[in-house]
Amino acid sequence: MKVLLLTNEYPPNIYGGAGVHIDYLSRELARLCAVEVRCFGSQKVPGPKLSVTGFSLPPSKGTSPKRLEPVFGAFQRCLDFNTAGIDAQIVHCHTWYTHLGGMLAKMSYGIPLVITVHSLEPLRPWKAEQLGGGYTATCWVERNALQMADAVIAVSRETKADIVRLFDIDEKKVHVIHNGIDPQEFRPVHDTEILKAHGIDPQKPYVLFVGRITRQKGIIHLVEAVRYMDKNFQVVLCAGAPDTPEIEAEMHSHVSRLQKERGGVVWIEKMLDTQVKIVFYSHAAVFCCPSVYEPFGIINLEAMACEVPVVASAIGGIKEVVVDGCTGMLVPLVQKKTSPFDPTNPGRFSKDLAKAINRLMADEPLRKKMGKAGRKRAEEFFSWSKIAGKTRDLYQSLVK
Repeated sequence: MKVLLLTNEYPPNIYGGAGVHIDYLSRELARLCAVEVRCFGSQKVPGPKLSVTGFSLPPSKGTSPKRLEPVFGAFQRCLDFNTAGIDAQIVHCHTWYTHLGGMLAKMSYGIPLVITVHSLEPLRPWKAEQLGGGYTATCWVERNALQMADAVIAVSRETKADIVRLFDIDEKKVHVIHNGIDPQEFRPVHDTEILKAHGIDPQKPYVLFVGRITRQKGIIHLVEAVRYMDKNFQVVLCAGAPDTPEIEAEMHSHVSRLQKERGGVVWIEKMLDTQVKIVFYSHAAVFCCPSVYEPFGIINLEAMACEVPVVASAIGGIKEVVVDGCTGMLVPLVQKKTSPFDPTNPGRFSKDLAKAINRLMADEPLRKKMGKAGRKRAEEFFSWSKIAGKTRDLYQSLVK
């Protein structure tokens, strides 16, 4: 059996959890079957078990609004994925960027279509800030692809419930297969020189954020929460790849104000490579994931594997990864079920984040206990080899 994976992100072009997922999954799947990856970029990696081909775009001669270029560019690559010819028995898509390519492959080449849902467009309305009217197109292609797919993989139980609820899809077609972690790669390491090189004091504890500057990741709410945190520890924000110029400017405004109000606020305005990120996790006292929407949240697993307790939003797949009171603390977005969360007016959320972080930062024995429990949970339940095996079994059921 040969599987064709279609993805926007693939090394070295990774900026989010979906890219991390496809990187590790493709390598583990290649131990079980032949894998071909087609992605956005210029990658060219031949191989008998795992081959990778990047598809780039020629210089644009169009005059469409800039916000629409990512959408039209994705659709163009989806056409290119198919005109290059397909000899696989399964096509497996990741994120809306490749859904059109998967639908065309299913119809044109007569092969089963599998889609892994890393996030759902209807639950990310702020994407309209980034894509303008293109957001409507992404919602359209996602809906049609999920309804056409022979099987849908949800990265958490709550994501499965969202898929069934939003798209009227038979729940028997939706399979829960979690994201994973490589516990041999993500483990505690000691390297204070890297911290110093980035302006962090190794002698002073810090709370850490790692992620993109986007509404979904809740970074603005965390920055707001810093105002309510004790001033005897550092706050390290590894945040880059802003969705829009507007949210980037908003981030600059908040951080500048904080740095005037208190010391120890370090903002690293770029996405870190894996080895540097592991060092940052390993030395952190607490990791914070303040997402307002998170189907799974691989970053929490990464932190847990490095023995760091996690303070995170009590939403989505995070609740299936972080065990409240055991591997970290979960913070509700809202206080009453009748009050839907408004990402522009979080109410008590920022204060509650700060309260949970302050509690852990003041209790080193509890932090160490939670860190050890987090590492154990990551090792026992979230290995990529198990996830690849479940995915291969799903492929085989469709091919038969």
